[in-house]
Amino acid sequence: MPDRTDYSALIAGHTAVIEMINSGDAGLPVLNQLLRVAQPALGAAGMAFVEFAPSGGRVIAATGAAEWTVGRPLPANDPVTICLLAGPRVQSVRTDEFTNHLATELSERGLRRMVVGRAEIGGHTVGSLHALYLAGEEEPSAEQRGVVGYLGSCIAHMYGDQSGLPVHGDGPVVAALADGLAVVDRDAHVRLWNPAAAEVTGRPSADAINQPLPFPLPPSGQVLDHRLPDGRWLRITSGELPGPGTLRVVTFRDISDQQRHDHERDLFVAVTSHELRTPVTVIKGYADTLTDHWESLSEPDRRQAARVIGQRANELARLLDRLLSSAAEQWPGDGPPVPFDLAGTLRAAVAELPTELRRRTTLQLPAELPRPVGHRQSLATVLTELVTNAGKYSQPDSEIDISAGADGQTVCFRVSDRGIGVRPEHVERAFDRFWQGDSGDRRRYPGTGLGLFLVRRIVEQQNGWVFLRPRTGGGTVAEVRLPRR
Repeated sequence: MPDRTDYSALIAGHTAVIEMINSGDAGLPVLNQLLRVAQPALGAAGMAFVEFAPSGGRVIAATGAAEWTVGRPLPANDPVTICLLAGPRVQSVRTDEFTNHLATELSERGLRRMVVGRAEIGGHTVGSLHALYLAGEEEPSAEQRGVVGYLGSCIAHMYGDQSGLPVHGDGPVVAALADGLAVVDRDAHVRLWNPAAAEVTGRPSADAINQPLPFPLPPSGQVLDHRLPDGRWLRITSGELPGPGTLRVVTFRDISDQQRHDHERDLFVAVTSHELRTPVTVIKGYADTLTDHWESLSEPDRRQAARVIGQRANELARLLDRLLSSAAEQWPGDGPPVPFDLAGTLRAAVAELPTELRRRTTLQLPAELPRPVGHRQSLATVLTELVTNAGKYSQPDSEIDISAGADGQTVCFRVSDRGIGVRPEHVERAFDRFWQGDSGDRRRYPGTGLGLFLVRRIVEQQNGWVFLRPRTGGGTVAEVRLPRR
């Protein structure tokens, strides 16, 4: 420790700091430069500045042997914090007289003496400046304590001018923000990380402070949607803090749900426009033919055109029912589930299938089938969807088998085809809305990807479950189970 403060070096260095401020620099770069100037002038082993907020303090700048302390917190109820905020504005203390974790680390590293000067504005403490000295050195002089007090006042003046400070600033307003909020320096290193930021990113403040921002930083005033490695989406905005400083404030929030909804909306529009186009085109074509060529068409041709129009209209109505049902929160059932005749429901549903599916379907039912608890009308829809799905993914002349059975707790029916089968990794994905195994622009199989999604919704709302599995010999088995009466 030098006998006297090096005022020449201090004044020269302080002049350079003022020139930094005049040229537009502010905030942490200026604060760090001030500490670098003060350390040798005071003969200190290290310098540190603690910024205070209602919840406590945090080291936001440090040099020399104290540089490792940056980001370390000082809780409001910590004895060191209480000591620093009380008593004389400038005081000399020993770190080995305190028992908190930070003081213990300082002492263990040989930094056992320090001069502390509070930075105050109108009696309100915004921070404290610390000059740290090694063990064995003499007690800091009154001259050195006076310089620390002076520099603390200079830093308080920076706060009063809002020159990129405060940095920590985790007051009740910032802490209560629902959106993540960070303050970063010119190198995009984090200086402030509010509780919502930790919650949104899963990165606690201790791991974020003084580290690079864990996502891209958009230009000031612009918005960026960014996907995290775990698949979640953030919407990020940034702006310059008031004053000529280089600090920027960044806000961000999780928009994964919105992204998913937007994706489903776009997919909904794409799929429905594709699937609606075919029946509408066919209906219009046959209707135009009947209108323009009625007299020249034979009676059988007219009947065939009317039959095709009717079939395509039925397909269109069924597609619209699917779309509306997929958007509804609840399937329109007939009140609470009740016992019903599953065998009779299956027979009636098979009779209502389109002709080309009905001729391929075989129905095998046991002589006695217990009654399940559910909605008869909706189960007919389930069967129709499963048989339609089986027909779509199998050869036009292959059979589709429908069977039923029961155990002690459930009643079930199965729809088995001899088609392309289902891959194990697709067994669950097949029930996702709009999902298809051969999705893309060149799909071999038409459809919206809503059939199995609706089937699962209907069945689960009746306390049942549905699943797929490969059929022995090739193809797929879809099985529906409902609670037994």
